[in-house]
Amino acid sequence: MRVKANGIEINYEVEGQGPWLVFSHSLACHLGMWYEQAVALRDRYRILRYDTRGHGKTSAPAGPYTLELLADDLLGLLDALGIDRMHFVGISLGGMIGQVFALRHPERLASLTLCDTTSYYPPEAWPMWEERIRVVREKGMEAMVEPTLARWFTDAFRARRHDMMKRIGAMIRATPVEGYIGCCHAIPKIDTRARLKEIRCPTLVIVGEEDAGTPVAMARAIHEAIPGSRLAVISQASHLCNLEQTEAFNRILGDFVDAAA
Repeated sequence: MRVKANGIEINYEVEGQGPWLVFSHSLACHLGMWYEQAVALRDRYRILRYDTRGHGKTSAPAGPYTLELLADDLLGLLDALGIDRMHFVGISLGGMIGQVFALRHPERLASLTLCDTTSYYPPEAWPMWEERIRVVREKGMEAMVEPTLARWFTDAFRARRHDMMKRIGAMIRATPVEGYIGCCHAIPKIDTRARLKEIRCPTLVIVGEEDAGTPVAMARAIHEAIPGSRLAVISQASHLCNLEQTEAFNRILGDFVDAAA
């Protein structure tokens, strides 16, 4: 389904019954990356999954984008669907959107789950993002498929789950170039460190133990900055821990949201 919000068409899916539980995906994916979580939780929550600006079937206008813009997209979607309060789950870029949204609209959150994400990138990280932008401009998204899969999953999982590599590889490949580049401008500018202490809703921070892109130290920094938050480190998992260790992820997330609800 699609709805117009914040000047773009946003694609989304709703299923289940109960309190609202909203999922925000990573860079170069779409709402399909949360399928396993939707199946596990739709018996007791009303699940909203949506495609971020520049991804999936949502509009992909030329950027650059900002995290504030992406948070405003989420607000527009919630308003369009009449959702006053929600439990929010975001991974990687989705976790950054969640942090910014929580600081701008705290009254809309019943709980916050931040997965494999960061509150800050140092200035020396910017050249890495500039290089990704250059590669995609010159070679398209195909050039990002294999290096991205290598960052997102452990070697053992990639060797064992060719089906998952095909599924996520297809999401990366299909991401609009302008959407990917737009978000690559937003991501390295994140710096919520000074304000995370303002977050008061129940908060869970999840990270894959072997995540090299947003490692455990980054997750721990978020956890230590948000009063009363919980930290869960999932073993034998890298960046997309919801897919690499689905059973453990679903148990941890479900227990947390159930308690918050």
